[in-house]
Amino acid sequence: MANTFKNSITGSIGTTNTTVYTTPAATSATVIGVSVANVITNNISVSVRLTDTSTSKTVYLVKDALLVPGGSAVLVGGEQKLVMEATDSLSVVSSLANSADVIVSVLEIT
Repeated sequence: MANTFKNSITGSIGTTNTTVYTTPAATSATVIGVSVANVITNNISVSVRLTDTSTSKTVYLVKDALLVPGGSAVLVGGEQKLVMEATDSLSVVSSLANSADVIVSVLEIT
């Protein structure tokens, strides 16, 4: 099995649910970091969801978290990890247009 560290970087997320990472087919991933930053001058609310395709379930990691201007939230990191199976995905939506940047760091196992 090969282990590969990867970053998925998505900028200018707005009011449309945006997929920020999808585990490739025949791969599992350990998410080692998820950071969301507010890049505008207004408060925003962000939600991050995980979709498990094997069970057809979508759940929130965080729902409507308030981020102040210039602020950020580390949703996964340190001792917390998140395991994703093949074709599972993480998505983000914000309360205002072009207001959030997201970095997802993973270890993909093939």
